[in-house]
Amino acid sequence: MVRCHGPTFDLHKGRHLLGVRLVFVTKYRREVFTAPTRTYCDEIMRDACASFDIVLVEFNGEDDHVHLLVNIPPKIALRVLVNSLAGGSARHLRKEYDALWSRSSYAGSAGGANLATIRAYIQGQDRPTG
Repeated sequence: MVRCHGPTFDLHKGRHLLGVRLVFVTKYRREVFTAPTRTYCDEIMRDACASFDIVLVEFNGEDDHVHLLVNIPPKIALRVLVNSLAGGSARHLRKEYDALWSRSSYAGSAGGANLATIRAYIQGQDRPTG
């Protein structure tokens, strides 16, 4: 993929992709993520993104929230993606947690920032160890 001062351009498919950073916070900021549950959440999010033909560039998080960096095509409504990711992951993780995500989430365009900077920020999150 080539990065200019706008959206990412996928040379292989000939389409523009928008880099977006997503943050999902647990309800009441409960510290529910351990290393295994965070890994499981990562797998769930990757599967959901793949079903939308979306590239999940980076995933990481701390005890009470997760960050995703995704490249989405313009045909995908961001709100639909956020709802699908939150709802799908909550259904899978609900076996362990009653209400996982807060009703609010963050979605921000990565267009103004260097993707490497955002990726490094997400990688720098303190992963849960237990």
